[in-house]
Parts: sequence; C-alpha cells; structure tokens
Amino acid sequence: MKTIKLLLSSIVLISVYPVTAQDTPKPTTKKIQYSPYPEENYPNQVFYGDTHLHTSYSADAGMIGATLTPEDAYKFAMGQQIKSNTGLDVQLSRPLDFLVVADHSENLGLAPAIAASDPLLLSNDWGKKIHDLVKSGMEGAAAAYDEWIAKLAKRENPLEDKPEFLETYWHKIIEAAEKYNQPGRFTAFIGYEWTSNPGGNNLHRNIIFRDGGDKAKQVIPFSQYDSYDPEDLWKWMQSYEDKTGGKLLAIPHNGNLSNGLMFDVETFSGGPITKEYAERRMKREPVYEITQMKGDGEAHPSLSPTDEFADFETWDLGSFGPQPKTKDMLPREYVREAWKRGLAYEKDLGANPFKFGVIGSTDSHTALASTEEDNYFGKVVSLEPSADPIRFEEVIAGRPAPEGHQIYARQVSSAGLAAVWARENTRTAIWDAFARKEVFATTGTRLRVRVFAGYEFNSDDLYRSDFAAFGYARGVPMGGDLAQASSTQVPSFMVKAVRDPDGANLDRVQIIKGWLDDEGNSHEKIYDIAVSGNRKIDKTGRASEKVGNTVNIEEASYDNSIGAPYLEAIWSDPEFDPSQSAFYYVRVLEIPTPRWTTIDAKVFGIERPDDVPASIQERAYTSPIWYNPGE
Repeated sequence: MKTIKLLLSSIVLISVYPVTAQDTPKPTTKKIQYSPYPEENYPNQVFYGDTHLHTSYSADAGMIGATLTPEDAYKFAMGQQIKSNTGLDVQLSRPLDFLVVADHSENLGLAPAIAASDPLLLSNDWGKKIHDLVKSGMEGAAAAYDEWIAKLAKRENPLEDKPEFLETYWHKIIEAAEKYNQPGRFTAFIGYEWTSNPGGNNLHRNIIFRDGGDKAKQVIPFSQYDSYDPEDLWKWMQSYEDKTGGKLLAIPHNGNLSNGLMFDVETFSGGPITKEYAERRMKREPVYEITQMKGDGEAHPSLSPTDEFADFETWDLGSFGPQPKTKDMLPREYVREAWKRGLAYEKDLGANPFKFGVIGSTDSHTALASTEEDNYFGKVVSLEPSADPIRFEEVIAGRPAPEGHQIYARQVSSAGLAAVWARENTRTAIWDAFARKEVFATTGTRLRVRVFAGYEFNSDDLYRSDFAAFGYARGVPMGGDLAQASSTQVPSFMVKAVRDPDGANLDRVQIIKGWLDDEGNSHEKIYDIAVSGNRKIDKTGRASEKVGNTVNIEEASYDNSIGAPYLEAIWSDPEFDPSQSAFYYVRVLEIPTPRWTTIDAKVFGIERPDDVPASIQERAYTSPIWYNPGE
C-alpha cells in the first residue's frame, strides 16, 4: 500500500509542476533508427521459377495432344492441384514463385482455335482445311500436324492474311498473365518464344516483358516468319521499347541443338563479330538457359576432359534438322567454351558477346512446370506418366537425321529451374535481377547458393552475421565484375550453399575458372573448395574421393546418410595473375538420387532402361564473376 501511495504522489507532483524549457531534452542531430531493415536495399531473397513453359497455345504442343491452357499453367505453378492433359491428378510439391508462359509465336493459338472452331480460323482456306482434318480423327490430326510442320520448315505462314488471329490469341495470353500476377506472392510474366530454326538448327529465344498488358498489347510477337536472324529480333525489341517505353530481354537456349550456330565465330548473316554486335547482344541477351529437359549445356566431356562431371545429361548427336552433328560444332555449343572465347573478344574488341549469366527452365510442352524426378510429367503429352514403353522409346530429336543421331525420351531429363536473387517477388524486381545477371540455374531442385568476390575478404568473414550486407559492401555478387587488381591483390570468394530443404544433401562446392594467357590461349581449371564428410582436398585442389551413392535402384530410393546439408568456404585464387582476364563461377553438386527413369520402373513395374544412368547428381550453376584488367 505504501508503494502505491508513493506512485500516486509522484503522479500528482508531475501534474502539478510543469516541465520548463530548461528541463526539455536537447534534440539529437542523429535520427535514431532501431530497425535496420527499412534502409537495406540489396537482394535478400531467392525466388524459383520457370521462364520456358508451353501450353496448348503452342502449335507443337496443342496439335499433338496438349489441352491445358495458360490459365492451367499458372494454377499449377501456384501450387493448385489440376488434371494433367491425360487426366491424371497432378500437383507440385511446393508452388513456384514465378512463371513465363512462353508459347511459340508461330501460329500462336492454332490448336485451341481448331478445338473451338474459331470463325477467324475458318475464314482462312488453309485454316478450314487443317480444322477439318483434325476434326476427322487421329489420322487427320496427324496429317494436319505434318502439313503445319512442312509450312514452318519453309517459313511459309499459312495465316499471313489473318494478322488479327495472332493478335487475338496473344491478347488471351496477356490476359491470363495479368489475371494471375500477384505482386509479392506470385509473378506471372508476359512472354513468348521466338522459334528461329534454320535448317532445323536451334536458335530459339524466349522473350520476357518487364511490363504489363497495357504495353505488351501494343505489339504482336516477332516470329521466325519475320526473320531467322537474332539481330532482326533485337531490332524488333528496340522498336517495342521506343514505342512503349517498356523493356524486353531475350533468353537463348539449347545451343547443344544448334549445330554450332549458338556461339558462332560470325554473325548469322556471315559478318564478323564486332564491338557493336557484342554490346547489342549482351544488352538484349544478358542471360542464357544453361540447362533444361533437352540436355545440359554447361560443358562437354570432349572439351573438358579433366572434368569428371562434364558428361551430364548430354545431348550431342543431332538437331531437329537433317544435318548430323560433327565434333567441330561442339566448341560453339557449350557455355563454358563460350565464356572462354568471350575473354578473347573482350581483349580484342573491348566488348564480350558471351558475357551472360545463366538460369535453368523446363521447356515442357504440357503446361506443367514439373522439375522433380519423382513428379516428372514428360516433355510432351504422349510422355506423361504411364507404363507405355513410348515413355522411354519415343524419338525426341534427330528424327530426320541419319541413324545413330537420335535422342530418345528416356534421355530427356526432368529439369530445370531459374533462381533469382531479388528483394521482392514482382515483375520489375525479378526482371531486373535477370538484367544484372544475379541469377543461377538448378537442374530442378531448390538448392540455394550465394557467392561474393572481392579483395578485402578473409577467413573470418565467412561467419559474419551480416554476411550478405558485407559481401555487397566489400565485393560483387554473381554476375558482377571485379575491379582492377593491384600487383599484390588476389581475389577471394565467399561461397555458401544450402541443400533443398526437401531434397538431397550436398556433395561438394566447386569454383570453375577460365582465363586467357599472355599468348591469347584460353584455359580452364576446376577447384573443389568445400566437400562433405571426412574427405580432404589435395594440393591440386580436388577432393580425395567420391561422395558415394545411397540410391537403392530396386526401391527407387536414397537416404541422406552421406553428404552435408550445407557447405561454405572462402577461397583465394592460388594462380591469379592481375594481367590476365578471367571468369569464375560456382557449381554445386548434390549427392546421387534416383533418376525419373528408375522411379518410373518402380512405380509401373516395368524394366528400367539400362542405357541411361540409374541415378542423377542434381546441381546448380551460378552466373560468373568476371575479371578484366583495366576495368
């Protein structure tokens, strides 16, 4: 009671005796900000998505069985359960953060127009003919598809007199993206695929809009009917930006099916690689799709014979045309070789046409962005899960090529994902991350990797509580450029990798270096910088032994009794020469897990194909960090 009386008397005194000016606290010159986060502006989140998904609006999907629409694709990517094209219940284990429905611009919407007997299609003689063939039954539908393919190969647009047809279905795609775009929760990008295919050789690009439908509706997609030449595509992109004030970027893919054209030594028109060309290419194409269902494009075993992990989901036999693959084409098809050659262009021209970051995506033609080996719904509708041998035996590529140059369905991998470092899940934030190359690729799992390079890092910095803020303040992230080094400076790399929380442990973290020597010759070297278990890294920078393999082939299972849930390291280049240009990127390997072919054999009780691996080592590739003397 005495305590209460004292408190009450204090309250009375405060109310009776007013505060004078002399008693007023002096204002401070420094504003007190308790929470540090409002002032942070660096990327602090990873978002996973697919920039390359086809629906029934793509003629090469819809004309061979795909019925799912862009709306279905967005629903599935957002985590909803839907019916697949063949009627199976399907759902992702976890929603994606973003999606680009990238349907082919060539006769966009042909299949749904046939299904709906669209009067616009029927008013065209060829459209009426194709419509009637499809409606007549399976044989007619097959004949209709073959006729469309023949027209496409000749670059003859059968609906040229109906530009409003393309506009109609383009607007439907835009409206679906606008409907499902939910800033902060899920990003639905507006986009499409330009399908340049000269001679059956792949020069495809996915076009990604930073903008909304108000700008995207002001144009109709540029297609291969307009031109095969990427430089013409870039001109169209510039005209869009001039007209609308918007922004576009293009993402090439599958150089492994280009027969040497993707990273050629000359332009498509046969001209030399110039500084102006290099600068325009990198402005328009800052990112490359390094991995997807149609093979992995990082490296080739014949080009990187000291890299035991280079032969991964390799497609090196043919293209979609009659010309067979030859060994001399390979150096112009794989990313690591392009990055190495880019250093020479930088030295000679002052610009690098191959200074791109990397992502992964699916290229699924089912509207289902399924990248997990135990949830693989095939490249096309006929390959959706079933006991039908076609799931293993169908020819996917090389059909017109000589015997021995075919790729079969069992060789198609369940892949991949684009991973983006950004502050928020919005079109602008994710698009801007693509543009600055702060992105990485995974082959389908959601492992996470972060890397910073600089000259002021030491071993203690790896454990800082403000790791990311410090990394940005003292160095550069993936996709960045190191400043000119002094004669005594050596770059250090801080790397952290964390496994997919619902996936496999990590085997190792590697840094892969490419550089240009004083004579202008390019080189590469692989360093294991962190390994799981009790393994050691020897004097050559490589792990003393393999991680092992827990895969039970008969049960299509594995366990995490080997590997590590996370790995981290700080590494300095032991052979750094400040006068030589170089690039560095991180590759993270998981422990082996069952491949989808092994899982299918178990689920359906069928024989597992023995000409593909029973297990797979999923992985991630970061965009490089470049060092150029004088920058």
